[in-house]
Formats: sequence, structure tokens, C-alpha cells
Amino acid sequence: MGRRPLPAAAAAIAAVAIWLALPAAAGAHPLGNFTINHFAGITVAPKEIRLDVVIDMAEIPTFQERQHMDTDGDGSVSDAEAAAAQAPFCARQAADLRLSVGGTAPTLESRSAAISFPAGLGGLSTMRLECAFVAPLAAPLAASTPIAFEDVSYAERIGWREIIAAGDGVSIQTGGLPATSVSHRLTSYPADLISQPLDVRSAALVATSVTVAAATPMPAAPANVAAPAPASAAEAGAGAVPGGIGGGDVPSIFREGDLTPFVLLLSIATAFALGAGHALTPGHGKTLMAAYLVGTRGTPIHAVGLGLSVTVSHTLGILVIAALVVGAQGLLAPDVVVRAAPAIAAVTIAGLGGWMLVAEVRKRRAARRTAAAHASAHNLAAAHEHEHDHGHEHDHGHEHDHEPAVHSHGGVAHSHVPPDGSTLSWRGLFALGLAGGLIPSTSALFILLGSIVAGRPAFGFLLVVIFGLGMAAVMSGVGLTIVLARGRLDRVPSSSGIGRVARQLPLVAAVVVLSFGLYLSVQAFAGTPVL
Repeated sequence: MGRRPLPAAAAAIAAVAIWLALPAAAGAHPLGNFTINHFAGITVAPKEIRLDVVIDMAEIPTFQERQHMDTDGDGSVSDAEAAAAQAPFCARQAADLRLSVGGTAPTLESRSAAISFPAGLGGLSTMRLECAFVAPLAAPLAASTPIAFEDVSYAERIGWREIIAAGDGVSIQTGGLPATSVSHRLTSYPADLISQPLDVRSAALVATSVTVAAATPMPAAPANVAAPAPASAAEAGAGAVPGGIGGGDVPSIFREGDLTPFVLLLSIATAFALGAGHALTPGHGKTLMAAYLVGTRGTPIHAVGLGLSVTVSHTLGILVIAALVVGAQGLLAPDVVVRAAPAIAAVTIAGLGGWMLVAEVRKRRAARRTAAAHASAHNLAAAHEHEHDHGHEHDHGHEHDHEPAVHSHGGVAHSHVPPDGSTLSWRGLFALGLAGGLIPSTSALFILLGSIVAGRPAFGFLLVVIFGLGMAAVMSGVGLTIVLARGRLDRVPSSSGIGRVARQLPLVAAVVVLSFGLYLSVQAFAGTPVL
């Protein structure tokens, strides 16, 4: 009776832990956490061109921009710092807008600027910049005047790019551009366009008449008014810009201000659980790992090594991207690394699959040649013995075992057929592990960045390592299960149906790895990686 309170206490602690670990109510950016998304609304009037420009930055580029805004270095952006950054940010944006009217570039004058920070993943923010510009014309617009516009800002970055155009007292040919925004000025991305986002960077318009009734003008950009937060992934539909990273929010326990021993232990346990869960999600090469271990006849130590190599690769990838985000912004955009990773992984997997196939084919050819040579030797020996039997009953002093692969000389049995040994190399194993871990996890990256924002980078690094250990536990467990299952199949008699199928598994596994690598390569270079 005295021990009964213990289960209740344990249940209470578990309930508190679950409550603390629940994610905060914030949605991932629907287009991927590395994206910079653009909107430009062009209104053509007889005496001026009005531009409504919106930039919607996801969490990673916002993290970078906020570092520049934090002029006092206290790790946060105050309202005053944000207000001070509005005009310079729009001025910088104006420098990357190319507007031409009749071959002449009018001067863009700023009319309003506004910055807001909608909540994003893991305690990080997204950023929304709204800039309104007016380009007064030296002379009233005439019919047949060509108007050209181009947005060259963040040209190398991935994201949505949308341009709309309409006339105000002017009839224009828009070249197919719509007059209304399908994304509602980057506040609600259409679910059916998320996987293939708009990428309109320029517009070529022609003023056909300035005497017609005024067309419905586009609303002017609201000045200094916070825009509604971009739609969450749940609202806009699943998907992400190719090369971006999507995913759910990270638990709020990692953002606790007071790092008590209880919070520390719970954070470590949560990071381990998140890593294990991450390894169970699609896209982490478990099928490839299984095929590789079967095809190369891997051992339990190989399975553990493969799981650990995936973890090391993943952890290093997170650290590299975090370093680019925090300290090497001008050197290389982090989304370039993210876009390149699937292509590198795919080519590596295809190469390993090709090596596995060549090795297996060579092994089978060698086995056939050895078996044929053995059969020929037995035939010659049989013929020689037959001749002696017909002549004078000669005893050769040894007996022949007419098994196709195993025989004995002097009582010692041996085989001329190569055994079903391992064709696995540690170099190939680590190459596959590195390829499998190249695609980073949003959760792990945001755990680290969130810890940096909170002033605890070392703790963030520890959590990323623990996250990797959770991945290693699952990946190694999957590998061990596969190796043990294959070991049981290897003990099945080869004369049985299951045995004959088992003997073909290495060849099938090689074909699977090669085929999947080629498929991933096509997807990666086409810009729609699926790994």
C-alpha cells in the first residue's frame, strides 16, 4: 500500500514531460525553410508606374537577416531596430528592380516600407517585407509604349516568384500576366502550386491605349501595417519547393529559458527520440541500406557501422549548414548546399549500385567457370579410370567424389567454387552511409539555431549529437535485423524453393540499389529530389 503513490508520481512526471515537449503552435513555411519568395504588382497609370513589392522570407534567410538588424548585438531584434531596417531594406530591394518605360529607366521613389516577423518553426521567425514604389514619368504615357520589369534580387535563392500587372486609366497588354495575385500577396500559397511554384522574374508590357476608361486598379501596398502571417503547411497543403526542407515544429522543451537538471534530461531524451523518429520517416535510405547489406553479405558489425556512418554524415551536414547560416553568409548560400546534397547522394548511390552489380556478375561468372573446369577435370579422370579398368585393373590410390563442387583428395574435402563470402568493402559502406545522411533534418537544424538564438550554442551542439545517436540506434537496429534475417535464409538448403530465391537476393539487391540511384539522379538533376 505504501508503494502505490509511485506509479501516480511517475504518471504525473510523464504528463509534465509530454506537455513540455509539445510543439508550439507555429507552422512551417509551406514552401520550405530556406526560401525567399517574391511578389511584384505593377500598376500602369498615364503619368506613373506603381510597384507593390513583397518579400516573404522563410526561417533560415530570416535568421540571417536578423543578425544584420541586431545592431546592439544582444541576440534579438527590437521594434526600434526593425523600424530602422525598413527603409534601408526597401532601398536595397529597389536597387535590384529593373524598370524601363519606352527604353528609359525612371527613378523609383519609395512611398512606404514595412517589416513584420510572423512566427515560424522552432521559436524562429519568418520575415515579411512590404515596399511601395512610384516611378513618375517625364511625359504622359503614349500608346504602344513598351514597359519592361525584372526582379533580380536573390537570383540564386530558391522560392516563389510572382508578378501581376494591371492598368489604371491605361489599357495594357500583359503578355499573359494575371491582374490578381493567386497567393494573395504571399499570404496564402495555393496548395496545387506548392510543389511546382511560380517562377516569374520579368514582365514585358505594352500600353495599347490611354484614352479608355480606367481599369480596375490594384490596391496600394498598406504602409507600415503588419501583414497576415503566411499560411502554414497544414493550411496550404503538404509540399515544399524542390531543394527546400520541410517538416514539423520542434518541441518547445528546447526553448525553455531555465535550463534546470529536469529540463536538461528531458531535452536530451526528446532529442534522442526525435532522432529515432526521424530515422523511421521515409527518405533515409533504409531500403537502400537493407539492399546493400543483403547484396554485399554484410555482417552485424557492418550493419552498426552503416548506421553510425549515416549519423556522422547527418550531424556534420547540420553543422556545415549552421555554419553557413551563422558565419559564412557571403561565402555560399545554405540552400545551394541543400540543393546540391540530393544530387551528390544520388550519384553516389548509383555508383555503389553499379559496383555491386559488377561485383556480383563477376562472382557468378567465376563460379560458373570454376564449376565447368571442375566438371571437365572429373570427366577426364573418369575417362582415364575407365581406360585402366579395361586394361589391367589399376588402383589410383584415391577416390573421386562426383559432387559438382565438393570433392576430396587424400581424405581432405574441398571445393573449387568460391564461397558465398562478403563482397562488402568498408569504403563502399561509408560512402553509402554518407550519401544516406546528406539530407539534413529541419528539426535538428532548428534545434541548433534555436539554441544559438537563446545564447546556448554548446547545448545546441550536444542536442544535435544526441539527435544523431537516436538516428544511429534505429538505423543500426534495422541493419542488424536485415543481417540476421539474411543469415537465416543462408542456412536454408539451396535445393529448396526458398533457398533458390535466397541465392538470387544479392543480384536483386544490386539491381535495386543501381535502379534507385539512377532514379534519384534523374529527380535530383531535374530539380525535384525525392530522397
